[in-house]
Amino acid sequence: MHVALHTVRMYPRNTSMVAIPSRELSPRRDGFRELLETNYQKRDLVHLTAGSVVPLLKNSIWLVVRGMVKLGAVSVHGDELLLGLAGPNEPFGEPLSTVEAYEAVALSDCDLLCLSANEVEQAPQLALAMMDAIGARYRQAEYMLALLGLRRVEERVRGFLEMLAQDYGQPCDDGLRLNLRLTHQEMASALSTTRVTVTRVIGLLRDEGWLKIDAQRHLVIAHLPRR
Repeated sequence: MHVALHTVRMYPRNTSMVAIPSRELSPRRDGFRELLETNYQKRDLVHLTAGSVVPLLKNSIWLVVRGMVKLGAVSVHGDELLLGLAGPNEPFGEPLSTVEAYEAVALSDCDLLCLSANEVEQAPQLALAMMDAIGARYRQAEYMLALLGLRRVEERVRGFLEMLAQDYGQPCDDGLRLNLRLTHQEMASALSTTRVTVTRVIGLLRDEGWLKIDAQRHLVIAHLPRR
């Protein structure tokens, strides 16, 4: 995710429903990766396979090195909620949330680095880089809240997929490919709608040619510019 001070790009009204942070300026992103490789290369990474639950340890912050983690919770009515995603160089963990029944699940095979809050506090460079990464997660959370304010579910689904493409998409011939896999039910829980509605809207977006599905069943957002 973009971790520098961001500019705002507005897409035409018929393509994007809310402002999406630009990823063109990210001077600290590579620096964060280099900092981790230099100072923590001897630290053992925790490897988890897709579907594994990440243990949320008290006063410990997880950092995604490779892969993607789904952050969620269970409501008082027993419904599963999608709160956000954490990709490479993005943090999550018990100290960063006050949500009850908070959980983290690997969406893909992951390599994770576990840092104590104490370690972060005592390393100024790491603390600064972590602040930027947390800021990026904060912007993602604000964007998802903004999507919930849109009346039309079609706009929410389109905006959600645009956010995923901007944050985690990989350039391909047809646009930006999403290598992460979210079920229609998970998308519905994030957007306060139903699985049936999400399935219907995705069908409409495919009919428009705005959304494609490649041979590996990955979603491809066709209209966004390549980074």
